[in-house]
Amino acid sequence: MDSAPGTVWRDMEGIHIDVRDLAPPDPMVGILSLIEQPDIDDHVIVHLDREPVFLYPELAERGWAHEVVTDNADEVRLLLTRM
Repeated sequence: MDSAPGTVWRDMEGIHIDVRDLAPPDPMVGILSLIEQPDIDDHVIVHLDREPVFLYPELAERGWAHEVVTDNADEVRLLLTRM
């Protein structure tokens, strides 16, 4: 995977990208760079420090849906799914 902003890893759940602690626009750049790679899975788990409301239209435009799976004071976790 290319070196976009954020930390990327794969585990039993799938591909993760952690963009917490990055200043805007790096979280969006990292996430969009990751999902635009040709060999990316159909599911990506994103770890953020706040809800990325400006990311949602960009995901939809690229054919990805999102679901908030964790939303607490420490982390917002999204599950992105290719439509």
